[in-house]
Parts: sequence; C-alpha cells; structure tokens
Amino acid sequence: MRKQETILLVEDDIVDQMTVKRALKDIKIANPLKITSNGEEALEFLKDEKNELPGIILLDLNMPRMNGIEFLKIAKMNDRIRKIPVIVLTTSKEEKDRISTFDLSVAGYMIKPVDYLQFVEVIRTINLYWTLSELSG
Repeated sequence: MRKQETILLVEDDIVDQMTVKRALKDIKIANPLKITSNGEEALEFLKDEKNELPGIILLDLNMPRMNGIEFLKIAKMNDRIRKIPVIVLTTSKEEKDRISTFDLSVAGYMIKPVDYLQFVEVIRTINLYWTLSELSG
C-alpha cells in the first residue's frame, strides 16, 4: 500500500481483526495498522489532531455503539477526515447497505469471504486499488 501511511481498520470482531492482520502480513504489506472497535472510537481517533490521519480506512458496517453507516454520515461532514478513502469490508450483502455507503462516497464495497485465501485476494485487490489510485492521483 502507499508508502508507510497508516491503515485504519474499524472492526469489532477480534477474529476478523486478526484475519486482516494476517492477510496484510501474507501479502507483505508493512503499513502500520490502527484498529478501532466501532465508529465512535474511529471518530475519536480521527478527530484527535495529535494522530496522523490514515491513508485509508477499512470499515465494517455491523458494529455496536456506532455502525459503519452512522460513522460515514458523521465522517463525511468533517473537513479533516472526509477525503480519506474508505473501503467497506463487510459481511452485508444487502443492496440498501451498498447503495447507502456509495451515497456517502465510499471508494469501494467488498464482501468478506469466509475462506481465508479468498479473503487474502480481497485485501490484495484493495491494495491494488489503493496503489493504482495513488499513481493516477
């Protein structure tokens, strides 16, 4: 992924957190990874000016306290964080979720596969997208 920019993972499931870490390691992505467990924690991290902004946000939708769509609604109104690319990484196959997130300007919507090797390919695809968008940007 881009240089050494931080990746922010907004994910409440510990197994999914570990799976993302493992997939990043397996495809040799060494960017720092910051993990928050819900939208509220992510917003606190992003709004804190002491923290460097991440280069990309990987966002789950189904989380306690503040879900991914609620997070996006608030984040996209904040000048400091609204331009950070967000990739939704979720189990939700609901068309309304996909439409809602694209209405809120996400860069992509990926369904989390159950199979680990397929999951690695999803992370590889996100990496390719992120790298290509940097080259064209």
